[in-house]
Amino acid sequence: MDIKRITSGLLGFPLVLITLLIGNKYVVDILLTIVAILAMDEYLNAISKVCKPIRWVAYVSCISIALIHVIPQEFLSVITILAIPVIFLVLFSHVIATNMKVTFKDVAYTLLGIFYVVFFMMFVAIIDGMDNGKILIWYAIFAAWGTDIFAYFIGKKFGKHKFSKVSPKKSIEGCLAGTIGAIVIILLYTYFANTYWGTNYSYIYVGIMALILSLIGQIGDFTASSIKRYVDIKDYSNLIPGHGGMLDRIDSLIFLAPFAYIFFTLL
Repeated sequence: MDIKRITSGLLGFPLVLITLLIGNKYVVDILLTIVAILAMDEYLNAISKVCKPIRWVAYVSCISIALIHVIPQEFLSVITILAIPVIFLVLFSHVIATNMKVTFKDVAYTLLGIFYVVFFMMFVAIIDGMDNGKILIWYAIFAAWGTDIFAYFIGKKFGKHKFSKVSPKKSIEGCLAGTIGAIVIILLYTYFANTYWGTNYSYIYVGIMALILSLIGQIGDFTASSIKRYVDIKDYSNLIPGHGGMLDRIDSLIFLAPFAYIFFTLL
């Protein structure tokens, strides 16, 4: 049993719980911005083994998360859409300004990090700011971390069949247990929400949502692992004992967040 992993989880979960329950949307946005900067730094350090990322653009893009609920909502979608060509413009201006010392490869890896970390993380902030966002955000968290917890413990105990070379320690048994565990947790959470918080969420809809989000979250986990395998590192950092880096901890959550947002708009 990994004592460091369990201890970090027990210490970290109450911090997340208190912030999401007590903090308003601006506090949560600032927290997510800090998390995004830490995750971006880990990503940039990892890919620095194969390219020269344009760091300042990546870091500045993280700050946009803190502005999601500051910018008037009627302008937010337009600004978000325009941000994409602006980022392209800035990145490729570096190629021209440096006379191609900054290469297309550098731009591509930097752009991937901005989409992967910043744009995906934005949806976590957007969900928290929705009507009933303080309730809905936990569906995304339970789908990601519930899957991870059950997959880790069941896979460690009973895992016999390896799932993929992308992440050699993961087993088919663990992946299945992770999804089943996440569904159970989310259905129990729905019962609690419907009983005590006055919601009226469909158990069938929520069960299907939990299944899909759990599977997407696991793909997110494999995505992060594939990047690590490509640059030949075990973890993105040692920031969180037993878990690795910040990006190791949030890879599933940020990957499923955009899809969770879609489900929540229909819930």
